[in-house]
Amino acid sequence: MLGVDPDHPIARQVSARSHPDLLVIERMGEDGKLRKSIPVDEARKLSDFFSKSPASAPHRVAIIDPADDLNVNAANAVLKTLEEPPPSGVIFIVSHSPGRLLPTIRSRCRRLLFRPLGLEATAAFVRDHTSANPEEALRLARMSGEAPGRALTLAAGPAIALDDAAREILGRLPDLDEAAALALTDRFRGGEGAANFTLFLDRLGERIHTLVRERARSGQGGLDPWAQAWERLTVLPREVEGLNLDRADALFSVLRELRIAARA
Repeated sequence: MLGVDPDHPIARQVSARSHPDLLVIERMGEDGKLRKSIPVDEARKLSDFFSKSPASAPHRVAIIDPADDLNVNAANAVLKTLEEPPPSGVIFIVSHSPGRLLPTIRSRCRRLLFRPLGLEATAAFVRDHTSANPEEALRLARMSGEAPGRALTLAAGPAIALDDAAREILGRLPDLDEAAALALTDRFRGGEGAANFTLFLDRLGERIHTLVRERARSGQGGLDPWAQAWERLTVLPREVEGLNLDRADALFSVLRELRIAARA
């Protein structure tokens, strides 16, 4: 916590989410499981929370982290609160992609931009807090967009392995090792499957973005199929979760598009 003794009673309350004047809205449910999105019932807690006066602080504070995960109805519920702002309330709306938020939400907020820490500094932070070697730390720093917290989260999971898999698949195109791809889908099962699926497509999309940029700089043609495949990758995770599609089928569908792009 910024400049605060972690043993301070209020600091402990905030860390434990037990402070009476703090409300945090996020995808993580009370059962500790990650939901597909932030549901409308969570967003509606804002109205009840701000209907009460502060219990022990000058203001009541709500944090939506991140607002990118609000479903449509939840976003509209947040907007209703913003249209009638509470007199003794402060709302922090965290967003990694502000352009995707409702324009009516953005127009009612004061934007505070946090710049990335920097590649080398983030890599050093990862090395200091994990067992990652210098090469892995640098890769995690790039994957995280130079965000230290995100880098630590990636370091605790299969990010390096999934990035390696994405590199291997693109390197073999238009050929495809179907057995290896099928084995990869085992990571997409169970409680952590959705996060792994999204992370893998993110790594695949980032590598395709780099490939297209390099080909464009060298004057190579045939970029449209790659661009279309990249666009598909950006929307597929939400589509799969929203429609409850089979992740393995979705993966092989994308790989077919990539093989077509590689032959163009």
